[in-house]
Amino acid sequence: MEEVLQQLANLQYIDSRIDEIRQLRGDLPEEVLDIETNINRFEAKIRQLEEEETSLKGESKKLELEIETSLEKTKKYEEQQLTVRNNREYDALTKEIESQKQFVENANARLEEIETRLEEVAEELETNRKLLEETNTLHAEKKTNLDKVVESTQTEEDKLLEKREELEAELDNRYVRSYNRLRNGLTNGIAVVAMEKGAALGMALPPQTQVEVRRKNKVIIDEHSGRIVIDPSFFAEAKKQFKL
Repeated sequence: MEEVLQQLANLQYIDSRIDEIRQLRGDLPEEVLDIETNINRFEAKIRQLEEEETSLKGESKKLELEIETSLEKTKKYEEQQLTVRNNREYDALTKEIESQKQFVENANARLEEIETRLEEVAEELETNRKLLEETNTLHAEKKTNLDKVVESTQTEEDKLLEKREELEAELDNRYVRSYNRLRNGLTNGIAVVAMEKGAALGMALPPQTQVEVRRKNKVIIDEHSGRIVIDPSFFAEAKKQFKL
């Protein structure tokens, strides 16, 4: 049974160190992902604005050419009016002239709208490009920090995870399931605690329970917290084994 208790202490010791490593990384991974999402959003907005800008400029150029053509037609129709032989032809030309003038008027109004929108697009592009630049800078800083933390801890975490798998394979499935279920149900992940001065996590243990813990011959469950209570010597041995 002492071997089982030692393995449980080892599992808890390893898991606590893994928790420390991941806490050291903190919210950096999520922050980096959030920043990358913002980068994608700004890039998409810039692409949309650039496409709109290109489309508006193309429309503007097309309208300018059409206005030029319409003015030429108007001039031609006005010259033709001077040589018509009847009212029907004159009225038809007048109608064409009015139509061309109306087109030019509408086209010029649209050109003004395009010009206004192009100014707005230019401002939005400048704002989003600046935000993108700032966000890229922030991303580089956060990513560098994350990479440094990962680099300094990943090797240790990988070794600990490998050792954890070995421990689970060696330990009876009943104890593994109980330990994992208990650990997953706790906010701090501490399923196995050492008895210190007759108490577990600051809660005094009954004298008989203290005696049983010191005997090291059975798994003792604290009736208050539901955690496994072991003699501190098991954690001292775990520390020697893993040198964390």
